Amino acid sequence: MLTLDDFDYHLPPELIAQHPATERTASRLLHLSRGTFNDRQFSSLPQLIESGDLLVFNDTRVIRARLLGQKGSGGQIEVMIERIVDCRHTVAQIRASKSPKPGSRIILENAFALTVTGRTGEQSEFFALELVGDGDLYNLIEQHGHLPLPPYITHAVEPNDETRYQTVFARHPGAVAAPTAGLHFDESMLAQLSKCGAELAWLTLHVGAGTFQPVRVNNLAEHRMHSERFDIPQATVEAIARTHARGGRVIAVGTTSLRALEAAAQSGELRAGAAETDIFITPGYRFRIVDRLITNFHLPKSTLLMLVSAFADPAMIRRAYLHAVAERYRFFSYGDAMLLERMHETMNDKANHAI
Repeated sequence: MLTLDDFDYHLPPELIAQHPATERTASRLLHLSRGTFNDRQFSSLPQLIESGDLLVFNDTRVIRARLLGQKGSGGQIEVMIERIVDCRHTVAQIRASKSPKPGSRIILENAFALTVTGRTGEQSEFFALELVGDGDLYNLIEQHGHLPLPPYITHAVEPNDETRYQTVFARHPGAVAAPTAGLHFDESMLAQLSKCGAELAWLTLHVGAGTFQPVRVNNLAEHRMHSERFDIPQATVEAIARTHARGGRVIAVGTTSLRALEAAAQSGELRAGAAETDIFITPGYRFRIVDRLITNFHLPKSTLLMLVSAFADPAMIRRAYLHAVAERYRFFSYGDAMLLERMHETMNDKANHAI
């Protein structure tokens, strides 16, 4: 039985990247292949991609999901949008000395008011909110909100964050956290990949604030994932079919792309369209679509560390993280990247041990 402690590791705090690299492609890249580690620069990625491979990117765009305000009683609050349901309704986390009650009103950024209509989520960790009066929540949040940097980035939002905490291909607003593996790519690298014969495809998964929620149970079988929205175009499904037919590899850029693809293939066949997923991938999971994964380094005891352990073998990931710490790689959203090969299916079926 897998437990939370199986996915712990020691990370010196100074290795948590507080700012991005000077240029998007200037980060480091740890390549795991056939039991070996190769220390590279991310700029060398095109050399590791073959003609006929397909890279699948998440083109979600981070919204200004962090807002400050007051309760009707005057108490200060901080709101983190989880998702915008429609132009009048949203779901959010609220940090306050006392949680607001259903029916109460909150004022955000001295600009607009919301009514608390109730609690929602598996553990009622989110509040359902409704706009008071006229207006459009999408516009109000973008106009008055703040970029929601992750909790482990300790500085206030700086001008550089406004561009560097978005991918260069961000198109569809709705995420409250960036798909961070995509932050390493610039337009020049995308052009290089196409020039070397790789195909590029896109999907959208709106990353929710739940991605930072800790796992609160030691028995992983009891954990319930937060739900996230995704949309896979028919063109991407067709590109994946072509890639596998010609013997190429499907490379997911980020765990969000991987989760969307694997969730959409749960029936055994990859399906286009919009849906929601709460898929929880742990060692023993059998992957259907993705052959390689580009990803950043993840938090101890996190569901994303469990996912990469399932993909590339738990023992291998444990050794890789020890290597990364020893070699002073930079961790988390603004940190360095890894390129992982999917382990053989027979190994994956047997995987049942700690990282």
